[in-house]
Amino acid sequence: MTDSHVLGPLVRSFLSEEIVTDRNLTRNTQRSYADAIQLLLRFVEHHLTIEPAALAVEHVTATVVRSFLAHLEDERGNSVSTRNQRLKAIHALFHFIARRAPALADHVEQVHAIPPRRAVSPRLTYLEQAEIEAVLAVPDRATAQGQRDYALLLFLYNTGARTSEVAELTLDALTLATPGSVRFVGRRRTPRVCPLWPHTVEVLRDLLGARLAGPATATVFHNVRGKPITRFGIHTLVARTASKAIEAMPALRSKRVNPHTIRHTSAVHFLRSGIDIETVCARLGHVSTDTMNRYNEIDLEADPAEACATEQDEPALFCDPYDRAFDRAVQMPA
Repeated sequence: MTDSHVLGPLVRSFLSEEIVTDRNLTRNTQRSYADAIQLLLRFVEHHLTIEPAALAVEHVTATVVRSFLAHLEDERGNSVSTRNQRLKAIHALFHFIARRAPALADHVEQVHAIPPRRAVSPRLTYLEQAEIEAVLAVPDRATAQGQRDYALLLFLYNTGARTSEVAELTLDALTLATPGSVRFVGRRRTPRVCPLWPHTVEVLRDLLGARLAGPATATVFHNVRGKPITRFGIHTLVARTASKAIEAMPALRSKRVNPHTIRHTSAVHFLRSGIDIETVCARLGHVSTDTMNRYNEIDLEADPAEACATEQDEPALFCDPYDRAFDRAVQMPA
């Protein structure tokens, strides 16, 4: 075994040079790749009882990788989607190895030949208007934490943003004027602008207060300790709030509510309000409208006027006067 076939240095170069400097992948993708490779190395070390420093590329055969993927599903309880994400990271690593060590081309090709598994798409979960209103009604807005919780939940619903985008949102991305807006930099570092309802602008101004005059790069949403909220913190907040909303809205008991559920809810409600699919796609940061095809099975013929018939304080999504005017005024990315 030559030094070039020792796995450790190749992994370090891949994680520190290839995906960071050369490919300039997003931080979330970098973390995902690093997690996948760390899990693979732990699996190989445990099952082959080889010291990490002695581990060679040749030890990580296609058979070993297949066993690792089965381990993810059978023992760790990962979904097919997660399994495929891990495999994508492994493919990327071995593609890098093939360039650094051409003599391993045949070995690498066997790993590359492992296909992703076809996943059966689960039925898309979203909340009806009354259900999302029940969730928004849970936080006690008379308290500081309740004010933060309400603002974050409302922001998720207004924008349909991803959890990572909300956790990393900074003050300079907000325009709290009329009409209000927020700028995201989503996957593949594609920028997009999303309108904010007047009520959302008001809630954010109340939440941020004096912080609006602070550093522009400060994060918008904080946890109870005053630190930037994490993706895990947002997931916990949504799950906790949804569980409390069940008392007022028993229909929520049959739904698994998480931040992505609210993202689906925003998409469905945008479409029901009559916003065209290209605009909704741009708002959500999808690269292609093909991603929106999964919403075709949902009945989008709900009466917008009926959806607006609410006496609650929350803004009726379909009645927002700034919504379509903003879409006409702002050039949305293709």
